[in-house]
Amino acid sequence: MTSRRQRRRAAAQHRHASTAETQPVDDLELADRVDRLAYSRKQAAEALGVSLATLDRRVVPVIATVETEWGGRLIPVSELERYLAERAQRPRATRIAPKRPGRKRRIPPELVARIDDEHAQGRSLGEIARGLNADRVRTAQGGRQWWPSTVRSVLCRSSPATSARNGEARLPTP
Repeated sequence: MTSRRQRRRAAAQHRHASTAETQPVDDLELADRVDRLAYSRKQAAEALGVSLATLDRRVVPVIATVETEWGGRLIPVSELERYLAERAQRPRATRIAPKRPGRKRRIPPELVARIDDEHAQGRSLGEIARGLNADRVRTAQGGRQWWPSTVRSVLCRSSPATSARNGEARLPTP
C-alpha cells in the first residue's frame, strides 16, 4: 500500500473515532414527533398545490427564504404559514341564479294529451304538426313552427302508460 493511501486511511479512522467519542449514546433522546423547519421549493409547491414555476413567480418574491451554500433555496414553514394566513379569504356565499325569462322547460299537459289523442286516431306526425301550426300553438321553447320530429319527441317523452295505451312500442320515423 502506498504511503499516501495509508495517510488517508489513518485520517479517515481518526475522523470516525473522534465523532464516535463526542456523541455518547446516553445523550440521545427519542422524539414522538419531529416538526418540519423548512420546505424545499418543490415541497412548498406541493404543499400549496401549485406548480414550481408558479411558486417561483408568485410566492418566493414575497416571502423570506434561506439560500443554501449549494445554491438551493429553503422556505421556512413559519413564512409559508404566514403567507397563507395573510391571504386566506372567506368562502363566497352561494349565489342563487335569478330565473331567466328564457325557455320553458315543459309542454303543458293539455297539449301532450292533444298530441297523444291525435296520434291515437291515426294521424301522421306531419299532420299533427300542420294542425298545431294552423292553430298557432307555440312550441315548448316559444317557437312558432312545429315539425314532425318535434311531435315525435313529445310522443316519445310522454308517459309510458300513454304509449302502452296506444299499443305502440316504437313510433314510426317521419
